[in-house]
Amino acid sequence: MSGRIFEGLKVIDCASFIAAPVAATFMADFGAEVVKIEAPGGDPYRSLYRGPGMPVADFDYAWFADNRSKRGICLDLKQDKAREILLKLVAEADVFITNFPFPVREKLKLRYEDLKVSNPNLIYASLTAYGEEGEEANKTGFDSTALWARSGLMDMIKSSPDEAPARSAPGMGDHPTGTALFAGIAMALYKREKTGEGSYVSSSLVANGAWWNSFYLQAALSGAEIPVRPHRDDWFNALSNHYQCKDGRWFILALVNEARQIDWFIKAINRPDLLEDPRFKTQELRKENARALTKILDDVFSEKDWDEWRQILGDHGITFGIVRKTIDIPRDRTFEDAGAVIDAGVNNPVAKTIGTPVFMRGQEKAPVRPPPAVGQHNDEIMHELGYSVDEIANLRNSGALQDG
Repeated sequence: MSGRIFEGLKVIDCASFIAAPVAATFMADFGAEVVKIEAPGGDPYRSLYRGPGMPVADFDYAWFADNRSKRGICLDLKQDKAREILLKLVAEADVFITNFPFPVREKLKLRYEDLKVSNPNLIYASLTAYGEEGEEANKTGFDSTALWARSGLMDMIKSSPDEAPARSAPGMGDHPTGTALFAGIAMALYKREKTGEGSYVSSSLVANGAWWNSFYLQAALSGAEIPVRPHRDDWFNALSNHYQCKDGRWFILALVNEARQIDWFIKAINRPDLLEDPRFKTQELRKENARALTKILDDVFSEKDWDEWRQILGDHGITFGIVRKTIDIPRDRTFEDAGAVIDAGVNNPVAKTIGTPVFMRGQEKAPVRPPPAVGQHNDEIMHELGYSVDEIANLRNSGALQDG
């Protein structure tokens, strides 16, 4: 296949913050032309990186990661003249992405029914907090509230039953939710290729939270009791626990196929005596005495640094994973090998950025371009829509078109 798969497609990102806009970032990575529409003053997401407790940097790293490779126009959609501009963009677009609350969409006439009049083949991608129907459909929410807290994960993922619920990291659920919305868009494009028809596709934070927690949630839906997750010292399986090495670094074991791997593991840690211990002779006994085995393994792994254990466990075919600190990831080559960290290209404030986590053989992603400043491409986009210099000036004077 020559060219990028979405080359020639036009996408309108009429959304804010993270989950919906990153679906458009996927499209841009695979060649689509993305125009981001911002209200006067810009997307409030632009200021999040300056908040208390956020990593300190001299540029907006969050905006760069989530809105790269887009062009920007700033419209006051409360004005009829700005709406005329929007409808001209929609008429030429393939995909329209929004996460505005339904009452705002109704007020600004941004519903699917409003826009498909201008473009019956339009793919309308809707992102909500709590879904499209029901008493909470109009309710606002973020991934911390509608996904992490509501799904049961916030209560479950904590260090012990007595600890407070675990707070989510910024955007932690937004990015996977944006991936789900991208999947819906791709599905709609396939449908349009086959039928010529546009579509309305959607995803929500609460639905993605349920999907994240599907293992335990399906158990609850099946009438099962959900066990309390204990402190790691009391974990049910010592061979699927996390341990601290001599140098203070943590890693997690995952002997899922314990019957096959136990001999390898015992050889790796050089403790054949453990299989002679009546408490640990069988898999069932090791589960029954998991606390005692965890304590022994705590002592074993505290004898060597992580680099030594990484080599030893790897040589013996044991499945394990380092508990990374985020600050260490830029030096972890595997992220680049996996396409998770990519070159940011030229004219950008950083050398590396985050790659979208979908790949296709024979498809090279588009080079990374800087994200737009508020209204940065106003004139360029307006000229493409056929507006004259005088008309653009008049729209600026009216406030329908605004610069940053």
